[in-house]
Amino acid sequence: MPAKEDILKIVKERDIKYIYLQFMDILGQVKSVMIPSAMLEKALSEGIVFDGSSIVGYATIDESDMRAMPDPDTFEIVPEGNKSATIICNTYTSDGRRFEGDPRYVLQKMLKKAEEKGFRFYTGPEFEFFLLKMKDEKPILEPNDQAGYFDYGPIDQGEKVRSEIIGIFSELNYNPEAAHHEVSPGQHEIDLRYDYALKIADRILTLKAMIKRVAMKHGLYATFMPKPFYGINGTGMHVHQSLLSVDGEENLFYDSNGEWELSDVALHYIAGLLYHANETTAILNSWVNSYKRLVPGYEAPVYISWANLNRSALIRVPAGRGMKTRIELRNPDPAGNPYLQFTVMLAAGLDGIDKKIEPPEPIELNIYALTEEKRKEMGIKNLPESLGEALHHFSRSELMREALGGHIFNHFIYVKRREWNEYRAQVTPWEIEKFLPIL
Repeated sequence: MPAKEDILKIVKERDIKYIYLQFMDILGQVKSVMIPSAMLEKALSEGIVFDGSSIVGYATIDESDMRAMPDPDTFEIVPEGNKSATIICNTYTSDGRRFEGDPRYVLQKMLKKAEEKGFRFYTGPEFEFFLLKMKDEKPILEPNDQAGYFDYGPIDQGEKVRSEIIGIFSELNYNPEAAHHEVSPGQHEIDLRYDYALKIADRILTLKAMIKRVAMKHGLYATFMPKPFYGINGTGMHVHQSLLSVDGEENLFYDSNGEWELSDVALHYIAGLLYHANETTAILNSWVNSYKRLVPGYEAPVYISWANLNRSALIRVPAGRGMKTRIELRNPDPAGNPYLQFTVMLAAGLDGIDKKIEPPEPIELNIYALTEEKRKEMGIKNLPESLGEALHHFSRSELMREALGGHIFNHFIYVKRREWNEYRAQVTPWEIEKFLPIL
């Protein structure tokens, strides 16, 4: 971790003019305040005070004084030539305690719990998004191109945006692994290299802000909305994950003598994710629109199952063993809060390990092609089909309450029930067109 004096020296030597102090609300929206470099020393020592009641899920108006303390380990110079830098903050209450409603703190606590059990949690997300055209400086519901999966050249109109983002991340030493056009028109993907889960969650925060900013430079609007268009694939964030030894030298998911070369730790972890899938979905797919993506026919997972090769399963075990052994959870989307998403994934997996839950047999069939009766016969259950159903399971989960803490658990339910109730009261154009002529 760089010392405060080192950061101040770098800022002076590089002539950095502005520093953006950043964190996330419980919904995954990036929050930021810009300070001049002259105020950095004070901010590093004392933090900055902000009104927590204005941040979704943070505090009520009678307990609103919060303090954002920069984490020196997250200091980054923005490599875009505008002489600025960023630092991600931890949040404290007015009396100096870590704030229980800070999503970053929730993940830090869960990671510590895992490490006390001998596990270090690594993740690698496949981060998807749509690029939309703009008119009169506002986004319009029109993709920036009509390209498809891995398309290249003139048909791929997002290449400049992706290459600039990859260039920035490379300069930051984030080691991005790949970037390409996805299946749907205007849909793009950037893959972050596997690393410690807290570091990856911080990088997703940076990535979200950067994608928006770079897209705007090119006259486009980037959206992480899971399903902005009817009839084509939506946007997900598949998360590859594994547990390493605390020293990082051994992948604890690998066992050369185990079935499928997976260890008991890996199989119990998979079982925990499957067992708690209904409970975690509200966090992994946290918006009303998330459930427009989770429907059959568009490559998104719908059924609670696992497999080695089958991409219709909720959990897949990709090829690669030894240190590359990992599982891929396929239902999360990029619209949520990565700190909370990683927290509930890890909580579910650890519970599977603690209780030695056994997974069902892997399903190596196209589950979408099976009849409802066949799925029932095979014991394959559905993920929640709406935010309302997901909240039903989430609100009854002691594991989720314990993992997230009472503050975030209760605030999340309150905010999301309000969203669900507002949504289900809407009368949509589809309903008018479909039913008005016949009812």
